[in-house]
Amino acid sequence: MTVRVCTAAGMRAREDQAFAAGRSSYDAMRAAGEGTAAVILAHYPAVRTQGAIVFVGTGNNGGDGWVIAGVLAHEGCPVQVESLGEPTSADAQRAKGAASVALERAAERGAVTAPAVVVDALLGTGAKGEPRGVLADAIARIGALRSTGARVVAVDIPSGIDATSGAGGRVVHADCTVTFDAMKQGLLLRRDETGALVVLDIGLGALVDGNAARAFGPELIDAEWVRAAVPPIPAAAHKGVRRRITIVGGGDGMAGAPALAARGALRSGIGMVRLLVAPTNVPVVQGALPEAMAARWPMTEEEQTPVLEWSHLLLLGPGLGMGTKSRALVERLLVTWRGPVVLDADALNVFEGEPRTLGSLLGARPAIVTPHPVEAARLMRLDPAAILANRFIVGAELAKTLGAVVLLKGPPTVISAPDGRVAVVAAGSPALGTGGSGDVLSGIVATLLAQLGDPFVAAAAGAWVHGRAGEIAAGIEAPGLEQHGRRSVRGTNLIDVIDALPMVWRLDDPLPVAPVRAALPAVGAAR
Repeated sequence: MTVRVCTAAGMRAREDQAFAAGRSSYDAMRAAGEGTAAVILAHYPAVRTQGAIVFVGTGNNGGDGWVIAGVLAHEGCPVQVESLGEPTSADAQRAKGAASVALERAAERGAVTAPAVVVDALLGTGAKGEPRGVLADAIARIGALRSTGARVVAVDIPSGIDATSGAGGRVVHADCTVTFDAMKQGLLLRRDETGALVVLDIGLGALVDGNAARAFGPELIDAEWVRAAVPPIPAAAHKGVRRRITIVGGGDGMAGAPALAARGALRSGIGMVRLLVAPTNVPVVQGALPEAMAARWPMTEEEQTPVLEWSHLLLLGPGLGMGTKSRALVERLLVTWRGPVVLDADALNVFEGEPRTLGSLLGARPAIVTPHPVEAARLMRLDPAAILANRFIVGAELAKTLGAVVLLKGPPTVISAPDGRVAVVAAGSPALGTGGSGDVLSGIVATLLAQLGDPFVAAAAGAWVHGRAGEIAAGIEAPGLEQHGRRSVRGTNLIDVIDALPMVWRLDDPLPVAPVRAALPAVGAAR
């Protein structure tokens, strides 16, 4: 059940293609409204007694709102509609007419004064610019109702947020956003305002998904994707079958980085780990990880040959340090070792402004680089703001230059392959926003690349597993609208994330139940 991550233009293209293939636009509107109403009834049962106030705009997003209001009223919920004007499209006019009888009956029950739910159906994915006038007033009223305890459900996108860029200052703050057919880029960039995210099937996917689906946007990675991509460990597996990796890093004062990478690998099923670190750090990492082997950096070809012959993969960079010696070590290993590699942190930083040089050293081998936005900016000699503003496309450019898969860390995380494949991982929580988190991720990814051999699959699956561990560690125990975990982001550390990995690796997250195509938990503004 592939879910695409679309821009506003990509979403319009999906709709146009589906409608040209015979899908009725009004039927799609009804599916959107009825599906959203079902989400509200299932997750906010107090709406049946306290009621809902539905704010509707004049466009098709307002049409969705009229459908929602009609369904809730038909179910016996007290419903009040706050309309900004008469609908301007034929579909929205039809939706209003279809809801009129049920809404007239609801009105007989009196005004809704303390709603359980407020529905934002003011602006859709095609809206541009800052809301003004009556739109701005309506957004303020929604905020005021939320401050008194009402739950806000946004239809397709919280009003005021740009569906492509996530821009917007005067916006609705939602507890849940129900979006349709595809995830929108802007939603993944504004998780503080979106609340939980639910993607509903409204009958477009069967008409547009297929060989050309990639043109609409990257794929959203979920538990089902990872289950299919990562096979179970066989009963007769031994440490050789589970593969051997060597981690090169740990300069003076930075023994923790390679140790965290090793823990990520060991918690993800690797057979054996060897750490090559600065001489002073050998006893430190050996004491911290008795299950791993440790030695100092190889200084000569004679020293590195047995290490390379032993290894199935090299992970270069965690805590390595900057400078000419680090650059020389990375270059020497990349020239001598022609097998698969993962490059993180300082293994990228030492090639500041020289992506083509790094690409020539990588050659055609299976390779993954895992920069965060500042490291990517440093490597490409760009402003970090340019990376953040173009995170869904800039990784693809770097992947082609390097001939390697680029895992541009999030939120959200975007994985780009040299052949044009792109995937997005939205799993994660603010608990991952701490030093060393990327080292754990690099260990997970290195394990998967050593075992699977496919850099794109290893990067996408590893990023999802890492993100899901961050959710569990912070008490976000399962995707859903309401979270009742016993932990907090502020009280969570990387050991909690590492300890959550065995739970994630069960890969037993339930599949979405139709018409839900995907569901992401609320992770923004977490304690």
